Amino acid sequence: METVAVILAAGSGSRTGLSTPKQFLPLGGKTVLEHSVQTFHNHPGIDEAVIVTAHEFIDKVKDMVKANNWAKVTAVLPGGKERFDSSLAAVRHYADKPDTVMLFHDAARPLVSERIITDTLKAMETFNAVDVAIPAVDTIVQCNKEGTYMTSIQDRSLLWRMQTPQGFRQKTIQKAYHIALKDPGFTATDDCGTVLRYLPQEKVGIVRGSERNVKLTYADDLALLEFLLSRPER
Repeated sequence: METVAVILAAGSGSRTGLSTPKQFLPLGGKTVLEHSVQTFHNHPGIDEAVIVTAHEFIDKVKDMVKANNWAKVTAVLPGGKERFDSSLAAVRHYADKPDTVMLFHDAARPLVSERIITDTLKAMETFNAVDVAIPAVDTIVQCNKEGTYMTSIQDRSLLWRMQTPQGFRQKTIQKAYHIALKDPGFTATDDCGTVLRYLPQEKVGIVRGSERNVKLTYADDLALLEFLLSRPER
């Protein structure tokens, strides 16, 4: 089976409060994006990779591909306004390869490990859709829409925190989005949620992630990432 890493790097990173999009922030002598791409590029189970970024950064990313000699990166694709637009750009790019295994990864998770990628590819031998996740350790409460009072407490033993990569057969994620885009009420924050909602017959497998697989969301997260980068994974 052909395996493709899709690095999603089209976000503006507005929640960091910084002027530079978070995927281009420096981290340990490289950019956040370079760390994310390099791990997939080095993995022997990944055949090729594509990077999805905003239109205005396509040339910047292409220069980065050349500078890092990323031979596995076969395309830099323009993303869209919403996250799912970027995922769709990659799905459509491989429309003629329905059996391709696609691993969608947030560029803002620069410390993804080789072990996670290996386990995700292994799980794709059993499932058509796979999510990387870790068990919730805090009590999770449900609140009213305004967030002013609690409405229920969830069973923590059944709750996991989702990470990336998320893996799919191309034909599976394409079918899910084909159905979803016909729904006027469609909204999505991740691709596994789209499969879960619109292809309920598909079981979405779970691969255990890592507390190191942190997503850069706020400016303070950079310090945590720098600290974790300085310490080898056990």
